Amino acid sequence: MYRGHTLDSLQSMSMDEFIGLLPARQRRSLQRGLTPEQRILLGKLREAREAAEKGEEVAIKTHVRDLVILPEMVGVKILVHNGKEFLPVVIKPEMIGHYLGEFAVTNKPVRHGTPGIGASRSSMYVPLK
Repeated sequence: MYRGHTLDSLQSMSMDEFIGLLPARQRRSLQRGLTPEQRILLGKLREAREAAEKGEEVAIKTHVRDLVILPEMVGVKILVHNGKEFLPVVIKPEMIGHYLGEFAVTNKPVRHGTPGIGASRSSMYVPLK
């Protein structure tokens, strides 16, 4: 469900009706039009969807992180670039209305632990196992 509509009803809606359901930022982004890169990605997604119906599994690589997830994209596997590598993102119905980049985190959380050898002068006196 997305704002009271089922996935089937969302997929049967026109683009203008669907855009009316979105929050302001996403609505503005789509009303301004798609960039050429976003258009190419949507074309590849439609081809991948047709291939998936035939039984093939296709993963699409992309650097486009600013595309709003549309109902027609549900069920497709996309490899989204996070600045270093491509992270797999399988589009689920709950993701509709979010941006692709939200699901490929660009920073790695800092893990503080014990200091290694040579980390500081005090670590000289830490016994090694």
